[in-house]
Amino acid sequence: MLDEEFSHFVKTPATFEESYFAADQLYSRKIEGIAYKSIVSCEENTPVFEAAKMMAANKVSCIFIKKPGNDEIIGYATDITLRDNVIARCLDSKIAISEVMDNPIVSISTDAYLYEAILMMFKTKSRYLLVKNKEEYVGFLSRNRLLSEQAQSPLVFIQSVKQAENTEELRKKWNQVPDIINQLLGRGVHGEIASQLITTIADTITGKVIEKVIKEIGKPPAKFAFIVTGSEGRKEQTLSTDQDNGIIYEDKANEHRETVREYFLDFAKKVSDDLNTIGFEYCKGGFMASNPKWTHSLSHWKRNYSQWIEESVPENAMKFSTFFDFRFIYGDENIVRELKTFIKEKLVSPNQIFFAHIAKNALQYEPPLTFFKRIKTQTIGKSEVFDIKTAMSPIVDLVRVYALKNHLEMENTGERMKKLTEIGIFTQQQYNEMHQSYYYLMALRLKNQANQINIDKKHPNNYVEISKLTKIERVTLIEIFKTIANFQLGIKVKFTGSF
Repeated sequence: MLDEEFSHFVKTPATFEESYFAADQLYSRKIEGIAYKSIVSCEENTPVFEAAKMMAANKVSCIFIKKPGNDEIIGYATDITLRDNVIARCLDSKIAISEVMDNPIVSISTDAYLYEAILMMFKTKSRYLLVKNKEEYVGFLSRNRLLSEQAQSPLVFIQSVKQAENTEELRKKWNQVPDIINQLLGRGVHGEIASQLITTIADTITGKVIEKVIKEIGKPPAKFAFIVTGSEGRKEQTLSTDQDNGIIYEDKANEHRETVREYFLDFAKKVSDDLNTIGFEYCKGGFMASNPKWTHSLSHWKRNYSQWIEESVPENAMKFSTFFDFRFIYGDENIVRELKTFIKEKLVSPNQIFFAHIAKNALQYEPPLTFFKRIKTQTIGKSEVFDIKTAMSPIVDLVRVYALKNHLEMENTGERMKKLTEIGIFTQQQYNEMHQSYYYLMALRLKNQANQINIDKKHPNNYVEISKLTKIERVTLIEIFKTIANFQLGIKVKFTGSF
């Protein structure tokens, strides 16, 4: 129990000051600044019992497997690996460790932050992360150790979500999220981090719902991938959220097509109903898997994207642009990889009209500024408000245009901005202005929604009351809207001038 892997079971509860410090460290401390374990490894042909002896001698619960004669790590084995893959199956302990090892390998850079490591572990369902300095592995981290050091962190909440046993428990967990986000923003945590946390919790809940439905109706008759689009696809979830998702299943022979489709339509409806019960409302526009239009075979999805790209019209750019932000959630990730590769190849060929249309889509929302550079409002009830989601849309849309034009594979707006700066599309100053603008708006949006839930006791929305903003906040917003207008001018010249 005193082993560091299990010390969190016997630790004295942290004081308030210790908890605050630990939580603050989570978002400011980099991997390079914490102690990680040295890598213990063996070659792929090492017998299982020899690998177990090495683990015991080095007092580690994970051993990494390499190719003979080089440092390429091809897999790993843990205490659980030996239990489930060897002992439970009554295998001979003299077989090669490569026959029972787990993979894939998940790694993180020493430049990454502590919170990113924990999020990655939950996302990949990995209990161990290799730590990489440039191109060299320098150690590894265990989930138990990270969580024991961060016992008071909101990220531990994700583990409790994973342990929820039914829809009602998941609904209660989702209802706790506004409080967590309020705490984070109150500590000054960046809007980008808060949004990623909400997305990770939403992803975890969705995964739990999918597993529950599969258990109820039986295993799928074909490989499939459950995807999310829109804000969740970009890992930019807020507290006012609806369902934007779809299902891609593998192509089957004619005689099996109807059976497969019938299963997934039933599956999609049950998943959608459960998510709605939990708090992820049905999409008013019908862009969700329970709509038969968005549950289809891989070949059908390819035809969709071919049509949107090759037969581009302004209406499609407006309706389907967020489908270029889709992200894998559950199932067979190879299906999503194949579709993304297909889309990338389609976008390589000349598609000036397509880019002109999606660029014009990025220009349809004007920053809410009056002629005299004051915040433009609308009256709802007795309040003067502005729609902060609409104010943020131009940044999302214009960054998407540049990302697709330059064949970037990431979906997140912040990650796209960073990569576009690295390849010289944006200057460092442009990146700083756009990044700060976007995540200032994100933090304000999340804070506003959390207050609507916790204080006003009403359903969250994207309307911010001008009267509740400080003078400094109003001045900041005006400058941000000016910045957005300047970026829109740039995209107008670059993509739509000749068209």
